[in-house]
Amino acid sequence: MSSILDDLRNEFHKTNNTIIKLIWVNALVFVGVIVLRVVFHFSNADNVYGLIMEQLRLPAAFGSFIYKPWTLFTNFFVHEGFLHILFNVLFLYWFGQLLEEYIGGRRVMALYILGGLSGGLAFLLMYNLVPYLQPSIGSVSLVGASGAIFAIIVGAATLLPDYTFFLLLLGPVRLKYIAAFYILLSFAELVGSNAGGNLAHIAGALVGFGFIKSLQGGVDWGTPLYGFLEFFKTLFTARKEPMIPRREKTATTIQKYATHNVSKTSSASAPDQDEIDSILDKISKSGYESLSREEKQKLYKASQQ
Repeated sequence: MSSILDDLRNEFHKTNNTIIKLIWVNALVFVGVIVLRVVFHFSNADNVYGLIMEQLRLPAAFGSFIYKPWTLFTNFFVHEGFLHILFNVLFLYWFGQLLEEYIGGRRVMALYILGGLSGGLAFLLMYNLVPYLQPSIGSVSLVGASGAIFAIIVGAATLLPDYTFFLLLLGPVRLKYIAAFYILLSFAELVGSNAGGNLAHIAGALVGFGFIKSLQGGVDWGTPLYGFLEFFKTLFTARKEPMIPRREKTATTIQKYATHNVSKTSSASAPDQDEIDSILDKISKSGYESLSREEKQKLYKASQQ
């Protein structure tokens, strides 16, 4: 168990692995839901489990939603079915890793959140405005990351439409056709029993397309979220000052080292905070020994200020 916790801690301290972090968050919430369901079932308290899940699912009725507005966010991190989370995590890994390589982890995170939020808003609006859906409004709720996942899939297909995946039994298939197939499937199933989920899929797909097209035009839809994401990140990644190793040296060795390096040390400019942050990030990712001599000198000078 401690080994798993260590792996988890290491993943969340790494940089440039946004998709892996999102997968871990979804997986941990899923495990938590399973544990709660089993514990409350054997405690003859299934109703308590139901009450907890009601605080996480997005209700279709607007009258219920206004008392639980946080569910617009929590719903796309919660899964109850194994196959549901399995396919969402696989799609997130395949398409999210590809997209992160080109637009960066911060934008991928913003796209995931915007896709999830748009799916929830489409779900609310359609069930409260479309007469065909209103008869079931009191018994329907939204849960699962599918809206956010569709934003990632379509975002990747919009950016790299001709990128090819090799699918079992089908062979090479271009990404734009994979995305088109899932959009068409979701549209066809709007008349099925999971109309709400498929509405979220289509809304997420539209956000994925618009996000990338706007980004290509110089407008970043994620800008309003970046400040919030940075603040949230600092809550869980408090930076510790590294211990700078020192070796015992004889007076002769120290004198020779000082004589040899005095010009370099004296000429090194005082590091600013951005340089120090960059060096600390490099230590966190690759270890102290990965630093160059100049970087080590800058870190040492900063520790003396």
